[in-house]
Amino acid sequence: MNPFTPHRSGSGLRDRARAPTAAELAEIPWLERLTPVERARAVDALVVGEADAGDYICRFGRPVTYWFGLVEGLLKMGNDESQGPVVTFTGVAPGGWFGEGTLLKHEQYRYNIQALRKSCVAGLPVKTFDWLLDHSLGFNRFVMHQLNERLGQFIAAREIDRLNSPDLRVARNLASLFHPLLSPNVGDVLRITQQELAYLVGLSRQRTNEALTTLAARGWIRVEYGGLRVLDLASLRCGTLDEA
Repeated sequence: MNPFTPHRSGSGLRDRARAPTAAELAEIPWLERLTPVERARAVDALVVGEADAGDYICRFGRPVTYWFGLVEGLLKMGNDESQGPVVTFTGVAPGGWFGEGTLLKHEQYRYNIQALRKSCVAGLPVKTFDWLLDHSLGFNRFVMHQLNERLGQFIAAREIDRLNSPDLRVARNLASLFHPLLSPNVGDVLRITQQELAYLVGLSRQRTNEALTTLAARGWIRVEYGGLRVLDLASLRCGTLDEA
């Protein structure tokens, strides 16, 4: 179930979602770009909801109603299974906001966003999103940078699809999850299981584990309890595994 979808006849968004806490607001990166008046309007409109593993935040063909951001948890963006083989486009890590292109065009979603684990998701209504675009220079700059980085991310994803090395596929996918703008709240450590990473990369859990062992031996990452620590982000993004 979508945490922003009514769960009974006649119920609205606020019947199921709630206002964000101060701690949750502190995890929303674009709020600091706003003036006090703009921030007050945004905070008044923002809502958060809990999604269980397997819940869909966005569904292919559904009309856009919110700009979404991940406060805590892990999401994946993929195609609709009815359109052919299932393909994961990217993962969404804490601090990541997504769907701004769809909002700008006021069209239906062309992808699914699904929770891989229990997640806390924030939503900004499309009307408030439009108002901020009309009134806030800081918000416009944030959205512009988002679109630019997202374009680069999807170009990189096309390159990843052509990689014959499973180890490099894992490296490049990890690099995208540690993106400083698209996943600003991750820092140096990402809480993720090997099975969740395998879902995002499109490999078996065993093969993903082998790749992590290789990357750790190269000093690019360190596997820690409950997650991964990045030690060399530049190599995850662009490095090769050719023997010297």
